[in-house]
Amino acid sequence: MSEQPNAIDALTAAKPSPGEKYFPKFQVTEELTAEAAKLVALYPEGKEQSAVLPIIHMIQEKHGYICPEAMPWIAEMCKSTPIHVAGVVTFYPGIHTTCPGKYHFRVCRTIACALSGGEELLAYICGKIGVNPAELTDEHPMAVSPDGLWSIEPVECLANCGFGPNVMINETLYSQVTPKMIDKLISEYSKKD
Repeated sequence: MSEQPNAIDALTAAKPSPGEKYFPKFQVTEELTAEAAKLVALYPEGKEQSAVLPIIHMIQEKHGYICPEAMPWIAEMCKSTPIHVAGVVTFYPGIHTTCPGKYHFRVCRTIACALSGGEELLAYICGKIGVNPAELTDEHPMAVSPDGLWSIEPVECLANCGFGPNVMINETLYSQVTPKMIDKLISEYSKKD
């Protein structure tokens, strides 16, 4: 009988991404351990598990995503269990288990942005960065361009409903976005390399 992965292993399995070349590979270092220990120290004794989410955010900011190797380490740092960490990672849509591109588009798909052209904008961006919109599913909500420079993800509400459609590139919000604006933004971000 062959061994099949359990549900958690299947959910958190590494999914190779061309975006990985733009982020450092996860590895436990003295610096990373010290940063995590500072976050854990913010919580009272016996409540170290409360630092799971802040450490996840710290790792994602540095490495682009949460790889399977990071989860047991996070659990150890927070006196938790790998299953708890995997539950947190897979619960929140903003936490990635696949490495995004260097420049990550988040396109709002809620009603206000959809009615102002968000769905068409999503398809337009996919075409511009070389991603098939059919790749974006509930199970795999992010797609990465073949060169790893770009990724795209439809998201729920970017909290700017009166000025849609809204798009974020990494942490910068753009409002009332048009295809012409997308062309200009892609050109500007591409020059940063």
